[in-house]
Parts: sequence; C-alpha cells; structure tokens
Amino acid sequence: MASAITVLLDGVAAGMLLFVLSVGLSVTLGLMNVVNLAHGAFGMLGGYVCVVLLNRLGVPFPLALLAAAAAAAAMGFVLERLLYVHIYGRDHLTQVLFSIGLVFIMGAVADWLMGARTQLIQLPSWLSGRMEFAGIGLGRYRLFLIILCGIVALALHFGLVRTRFGARLRAAVDDGVVARGMGLPVGRIFSITFALGSGLAGLGGALGVEILGLDPNFPLKYMVYFLVVVAVGGANSVAGPFLAALLLGVVDVAGKYWIPEVGAFIIYTAMVVLLLARPQGLLARAK
Repeated sequence: MASAITVLLDGVAAGMLLFVLSVGLSVTLGLMNVVNLAHGAFGMLGGYVCVVLLNRLGVPFPLALLAAAAAAAAMGFVLERLLYVHIYGRDHLTQVLFSIGLVFIMGAVADWLMGARTQLIQLPSWLSGRMEFAGIGLGRYRLFLIILCGIVALALHFGLVRTRFGARLRAAVDDGVVARGMGLPVGRIFSITFALGSGLAGLGGALGVEILGLDPNFPLKYMVYFLVVVAVGGANSVAGPFLAALLLGVVDVAGKYWIPEVGAFIIYTAMVVLLLARPQGLLARAK
C-alpha cells in the first residue's frame, strides 16, 4: 500500500509538471486559435536560463525559476509582435509549418550556445532527499512541484475565468472586430496572453530540468506530451488540461514502475481510450 501511494504521489508530481509545461499551449490554441508547435522551445529557453543562473552564477533556485519564466515570457512577447502576429487567422497548416520551423531554429541556437550534452542542475539542500510520512516516501522536490504547480493552476484558472482580463480575452477571440469597435486593445491582449503562455512554458522547463533533463532536442522530444494533454483535456479551458495532465502523469509513472517493458507505451494507450470516450475533451460539453 505504501509503495502504491508513493507511485501515486510521484505520478501526481509528474502530472503537475506536465500541466505547467502544457497549459500555455492550451491557452494559445484554445483561446487564441494558434497552433504553436514551438511551445516547447520556450520551455527549453526557461530550462537553459535556470541552468546558467543556478550552475554558473550561483543564483538561488527560486530566483532562477522566476528569471526563467520572465525570460521565456519576454521572448514570447517579442516573437509574437515580430512573427506570430502575421499568422493570426491563417490556416492551421501555415501555423504548423511556421512554428515547427521555429523549433528547429531555436534548437540549433541552443546547440550552438550550450552544446548538445544533457544539462543537469544541483538542487538546494532543502529540496534534496526524501521525506517519510507513516512509511510513505516522497521526494522533497516532487512535493515542491505538487505545491507550486497547484498554486499556478489555481492562479491561472482564476485569472482567465474570474478577472476582467479573462473576459476581454474571450471577447477578443470570439469576435475581434466587435471587440476593437468597443475599444478593446486586441493586439495588446493577444501579446500579453502569448507572453503568459510562454512564461508558463519557461517555468515548466526550469522545473523539469531535474526530472526530464535538458538538451537542444527538448521541444521535439516532449512535443507529443504537450499535444496529448491539450487533446485529452480540451483546448478551451484550464481545468480540462489540468485533469488530463494528472491522469496521464499517474498512468505514465505507474506504467513505467509496474510494467517497465511496456511502460512508455501506456500513456498513448490511455490517450486513445480517453479520446474515444471523450473526443471533445474531458470537461468539454458535447456539441
């Protein structure tokens, strides 16, 4: 029983990390209708910023996380204004080709600047080791992931559902012409939203260095995981991808722990089953 609970908690931690890495894609795809396959590249950027600040400059880990998210958000804001703004309203094939090309460009830049080897980080002592509660063991870093990512999920849901900015964003997406006619700064709203999604990816990339590793192939290696979360959870909410990430994280970790010979395949089986049962998304209403 203790072993099963440990695996469950490890799966929840993996799911929380997967959510933070993926939810930005859900925001840009579901709310802005932009297929941004370069989403993982912003996660890679956040990871490298964290590595440099933590390993080379000795910056405290919390500040390195904030800097990683800020750097990815700033890069997202700049690229949205310079490049992405030109593909709004274009067909999805154009968006896919553009964003996948950006993945290869950013991957090549990362390889040139940081090299092809996998980057590792040294966690601070307060996040290292394991904690025991009634015979149940859980790594301190995974507990930290569960708490931090849970706070991020609640804040994001509140920000997009319960605030004026969220209402303005939905209005801009539903009918940009009417929104502009009412005086809403649609371009600025889209820029901030895209930067928010990129910043979340950067935070997830920084948090994931310890668990997932980091190299220039990071955006391609984990792209399918981001797409699975968005497809299963639905691209028009925060709660859907959150639930999907938790389910897939638990299934993935449990499969690799108990059935290691087919563990990597379990997550795709779960995706197929969930999509057959709920093709419109876990929490979306059937049309």
